[in-house]
Amino acid sequence: MSVENISYYEDFNEIEKKLWALLVRAVNDRSSEFRTPVFICGDKNNLDGRVVVLRKADEKNLSLQFHSDIRSTKIDTIKKNSNSSLLFYGKKEKIQLRMKVESKLHYNDEVTKESWDKTGHISRKCYLVINGPGTKSEKPTSGLDKKFDNFDFTKEESEAGYKNFCVIKCKIKSIEWLYLAAKGHRRALIEFQGSKKFSWLIP
Repeated sequence: MSVENISYYEDFNEIEKKLWALLVRAVNDRSSEFRTPVFICGDKNNLDGRVVVLRKADEKNLSLQFHSDIRSTKIDTIKKNSNSSLLFYGKKEKIQLRMKVESKLHYNDEVTKESWDKTGHISRKCYLVINGPGTKSEKPTSGLDKKFDNFDFTKEESEAGYKNFCVIKCKIKSIEWLYLAAKGHRRALIEFQGSKKFSWLIP
């Protein structure tokens, strides 16, 4: 597609519309390349990243959500330093999004209850592991009790995983946009702290 026909090539408002459309769609579209961003947290001496699944995109409140096991190592990391980053890339769209966010943990509250109720019992399986994610094992294992090591369990049985379930809500502080085009890439920054501010950047 020619850039002349792309509304968001050189228009801040259209860029913002496009990126939120991609994020909102990704929540429910399993085929979306923006559904599985890389979440990065840590401190200046030890940064760590992993792929997460986008579960909610809230433009009004400038927040994104994903789920985690409360026993994951990233939980302690976030407690020590809530400043985090999210990285999205869509090969088909030729769009990269880099976000600076502040991460907040939700555990056994209204946010987690709402998210847990919307989570299918098969998807709850990963929260039924006996020991936390990353625990060393002497042999290859799913970490599950044998009775859960298949798909033959009920939603009622899956409720046992709620004690390990948490939600990480990311408040967006800034979004850096990059669109790749043969005619010339376009890079922009949107900052949300205080009044919203747009800036063009050299790609």
